[in-house]
Amino acid sequence: MRLIDTHVHLDLDAFADDRPQILARCRARGVERLVIPGIQASGWSRLLALAHQQPGLYAALGLHPLLLDVHRPADLAQLEQQLRQGQADPVLCAIGEIGLDFLSARTPAGQAAQQQLLEAQLALAACFRLPVLLHVRRAHARMIATLKRHALPRRGIVHAFSGSLEEAREYLRLGYWLGLGGAGTWPQARRMHRVLQQLPPEALVLETDAPDMPPAGPAGERNSPELLPEICQNLARRRGIPARQLAESSYLAACRVFGWRPSEQHIAQRKSHIPEHGSP
Repeated sequence: MRLIDTHVHLDLDAFADDRPQILARCRARGVERLVIPGIQASGWSRLLALAHQQPGLYAALGLHPLLLDVHRPADLAQLEQQLRQGQADPVLCAIGEIGLDFLSARTPAGQAAQQQLLEAQLALAACFRLPVLLHVRRAHARMIATLKRHALPRRGIVHAFSGSLEEAREYLRLGYWLGLGGAGTWPQARRMHRVLQQLPPEALVLETDAPDMPPAGPAGERNSPELLPEICQNLARRRGIPARQLAESSYLAACRVFGWRPSEQHIAQRKSHIPEHGSP
């Protein structure tokens, strides 16, 4: 199996002691590429430096909705500058992690501030023709309405999707992909299991969100991108398809999201046509 982790916070200190070993194990297990999303301006330089250290690492830059108290007024201008400087940088592949988190923003003022920050970054995604990595908690209706107003040329991924089937279908109609990870393997995630069974595999991409959201197993363990094959196997079993089929379709979907060319070996191994979804 060849896999792409479309959302992993590999730049965090949780991986400081064994990052090279983790990446070596990822390669040995078929995790071919990893997308590392930024969450605040102070971490962008370190993130980009990390992405340039080894092949297969890619960076996204964004201002996370949970960090409104950390972000400064000048950060949006800095983001635009970084995106402009990185237009020819092959490791810069998206804007993210951005979005709406109404679990944390319970007041109208907090929600309005998140909305304003989101829309400013969606405008940058349109300007620089980059896909987005979207964080959405208890705000799917608002996010869907917002995306309808911002017809992005490259769409993107709804990271860690856990919404309803109708919400999933709304995102798919808009041309977005749904990111699934460890949370979908938890026994208590029954609604997600029902939704997963009804979603087309070509609309899904895989992620770990490591070090958070570990797959089902012993509590308290650090999540890692090397666990993506187990996540794929578990989700495929719940979807009722072979793990290799989900790995293949999610691999090709991720390549479409980020505008990457699938490896020639992987193209040769395709056994069936994967329907197109959204816009590259």
